[in-house]
Amino acid sequence: MGRRAGLDRREDDELVRLMRAALAGDERAYEDFLRRAAGLIRGFARKMAIQGGIDPEDIVQETLLAIHMKRHTWRQDSPVAPWLYAIARYKLIDAFRRCGRRIEIDIDNVAEAVAAPDPERAHDWEIDRALKALAPGQRSVVGAISVDGHSISETAKSLGMSETAVRVALHRGLAAIARRFGRS
Repeated sequence: MGRRAGLDRREDDELVRLMRAALAGDERAYEDFLRRAAGLIRGFARKMAIQGGIDPEDIVQETLLAIHMKRHTWRQDSPVAPWLYAIARYKLIDAFRRCGRRIEIDIDNVAEAVAAPDPERAHDWEIDRALKALAPGQRSVVGAISVDGHSISETAKSLGMSETAVRVALHRGLAAIARRFGRS
C-alpha cells in the first residue's frame, strides 16, 4: 500500500515473490508469506479497531483464513499489499457490523486496496473441504469464527471454552489448513 501503510516497494516485491512461490506449491514460502501478512494486518487492525472496541487479533485470524481461501483470486501480475489490505478492510467492516456498529473507515487508509472479484460464495466446497480436514474441536472454532462470523468471546461462550483456548484452536486450525492446503 505504499509508504502510508509502512510498506515499501521492496517489501511488496518480496510478498509477491513469496505468494507466487506459495501458489506454485512451496509450503515454506507460504508459511513465510502468512507470517509477514499477519504482521501487516495486525498493524492495520490495531490502528483501525481502536475506533470501535474490536479485538485486532480476531481481524488478523479472519483475514488470514480469507487469504488462504481466496489466494487463487490474487492476480500474479499485481502487488500483494493492496489485495491483503482490501481483505482486512472487509473483515474489519464485518466485525463492526456484527457488533451492531456503523463505522466509517477513512478511505485514505486503504485507498490503494482494490478487492479482487468475489464470486458470491462460489467456493463453498473449498471451505467445507478445509473444515473437514480439521479435528472436531478446531472445526467448531474455525467454523464459528471464520465462516459464521462469530467473535472469539461468542465462540468461547457457545462452546464452553476460554477465549485463550478458542484463540489457540483457531490458530492451530488455520495452521493445519495452511499446511494441508498450502498447495493450489
